[in-house]
Amino acid sequence: MKLFFSILFTFAFSVIYVQAQERPNIIIMMTDDQGYGDIGAHGNPYLKTPHMESIGEEGIEMTHFFSYPNCSASRAALLTGRYPYRTGVTAVTQVDHFMNTSEVTIAEVLRDNGYRTGIFGKWHLGDNTPMRPIDQGFQETLVHRGGGIGQAAGPAGNTYFDPVLEHNGKQKKYEGYCDDIFTEAALDFMSQKDGKPFFTYLATNLPHFPLQVPESRAEPFRKMGLHEDNALTYGMIDNIDYNVGRVLDKLKALGIEDNTIVIFLSDNGPRHRRTKNDSYPGRWVANLRGTKTSVYDAGIRVPFYVKWPGKINPERQTSDMGAIIDIFPTLLEVAKVNAPKNIHIDGESLLPLWTKNKSDNLKNRDFVVQMHYGPTPFKYMHFSLRTPKYKLVSPHNFPHGIVHQPTDFELKNVLKNLELYDVENDPSERINIAKNHPEIVDEMLSRYENWFDEVTEERDAKGIEKIHLGTKAQPHVTLSRFDWGGPRVISRFDYGGPRVIEDNQLGFWGVKTEAGTYKVSFDLPEIESDGIAHLKYNNLHISKPILAGQKQVNFETVKLQAGEGNFHAYIKMDRLPIGPVFVDVIKLN
Repeated sequence: MKLFFSILFTFAFSVIYVQAQERPNIIIMMTDDQGYGDIGAHGNPYLKTPHMESIGEEGIEMTHFFSYPNCSASRAALLTGRYPYRTGVTAVTQVDHFMNTSEVTIAEVLRDNGYRTGIFGKWHLGDNTPMRPIDQGFQETLVHRGGGIGQAAGPAGNTYFDPVLEHNGKQKKYEGYCDDIFTEAALDFMSQKDGKPFFTYLATNLPHFPLQVPESRAEPFRKMGLHEDNALTYGMIDNIDYNVGRVLDKLKALGIEDNTIVIFLSDNGPRHRRTKNDSYPGRWVANLRGTKTSVYDAGIRVPFYVKWPGKINPERQTSDMGAIIDIFPTLLEVAKVNAPKNIHIDGESLLPLWTKNKSDNLKNRDFVVQMHYGPTPFKYMHFSLRTPKYKLVSPHNFPHGIVHQPTDFELKNVLKNLELYDVENDPSERINIAKNHPEIVDEMLSRYENWFDEVTEERDAKGIEKIHLGTKAQPHVTLSRFDWGGPRVISRFDYGGPRVIEDNQLGFWGVKTEAGTYKVSFDLPEIESDGIAHLKYNNLHISKPILAGQKQVNFETVKLQAGEGNFHAYIKMDRLPIGPVFVDVIKLN
């Protein structure tokens, strides 16, 4: 009898497991600042990327796949299927990268429909409650803070080697190289056997600055005579390719390759480092125009490969235009999950193209890109509207310098100098045909204007997401210069350089507080003379004297009321206030 029940239990469990696994596992591997030209098969004379390319060889390469020209916007678009401006994301620092928590992510939808969900690497949509990946549908998280390791989000002194990372919301120091650490955690997550399909989002921070990589990876490229920046960058991409191979090998070892859809892409084009004499030769861009932050194609056209054995025929290329907003609706169809109700999805499903070679829904589409610095979008500034045939461009040589509402004179000049390209026949965007086809320019401009009004009105209605203090989910919050707002967080530039002449010295944090007693600690910048540390929030204003050379100041028992407002922390020396490097806010009771 025991044997009978044992056999019956085993059979029942197997049936449940098979039913659960009718839906495929999903893997997205996204790189950071890897351009279309950073692929061996795209004509790069230095790089070999066999593992990345093998995904396309076993499935499809989309040669005309478009993202946004910066990190946060592309990630918000991928996770929601919506234009980033709808989600609250306008740029990459301060409050500009906060994704509104009313957004429904692909992780939330898949989690609620029986998937295990995990993110490993870069999040870049908010570091604190309620914006963390663990708050937005990911059950297993191993991420760095901010937009990159070593940035102002902290912790101070963090590097790509032996980094401090956040595992499920808790900081922990790891041993090894960051890309290898993230990949190893993803492999462990994929290996768990609980009968559920998984969604693995492996979002490496490579090859984003700072350029840090094991010497063994960079040295072969130095021997080719490359500029040091390129040698380091290509060494980082070589490391990525190695880890892509590890992921593909793990699928085979686990016996789940045939029931797993694998997507590989980048978030935007390659970054160009500005040097004093601008002698840096830049990266191979496959004859495309622009770099990261540009709305020309080198800034937004990215590598894209997908495979799904038995569902997608191998060794295919398609030039049909896909976009990063398409991944969300495509994966919902892959997982046989209904789209969330009452949410406007901007993307189109690519599954008919991938599995049936049908692309009627992609033939006459628009894809709009806009990006500049600051939390407020300005109409007409640094945008492109792309169709499979034409592309309307409003370019700007330095979009991070767009921080104020343009004057009427400036706008007239922008509209007078709009560019139009026949990208079907001129993929390098070299022949501006705007003067020859003003009717096309005006018609596309009208579509852009309608788009801008719609997405910005939705964003404005929601407002900027606030950091929550004192929650049970995160009783200890670290506030950084990476996520504050205010007029002095916007850098001013000497456009002859460009050279930063004022950089991120004072801001405040928009917060929502739970009532209680808190300890608030400031990590101070270099204090050259005695001064006063100030803490202000709504009706509260307390201060403490500080001494020259002091590193930290503590406010031990601070009573905060429940509410919302701007949380100010600053130091005054010789009358001019400056901000701390970090502020730790810990709820005591």
